[in-house]
Amino acid sequence: MSPTVFKEHGYRFFFFSREEERMHVHILSGNGEAKFWLEPEIELAKNYHYSRKQLREIESLIEVHYNEIIGAWKKHFSC
Repeated sequence: MSPTVFKEHGYRFFFFSREEERMHVHILSGNGEAKFWLEPEIELAKNYHYSRKQLREIESLIEVHYNEIIGAWKKHFSC
């Protein structure tokens, strides 16, 4: 199961169930895929085919939706 937190600008932000305990979010679009750590700060963990410009845009979207992502993580994983 991989619940979607939100979609914006063609990117899907989601979690994989039963993965690592460290808080993070996955991003997927037709152009690539990435994973960002959310703690202790927002940081790129993995990148497959996104440009630096796209990664900056994705990180900006994570910052804008940070509280929503954290809330969805806690709800989904019952923290």
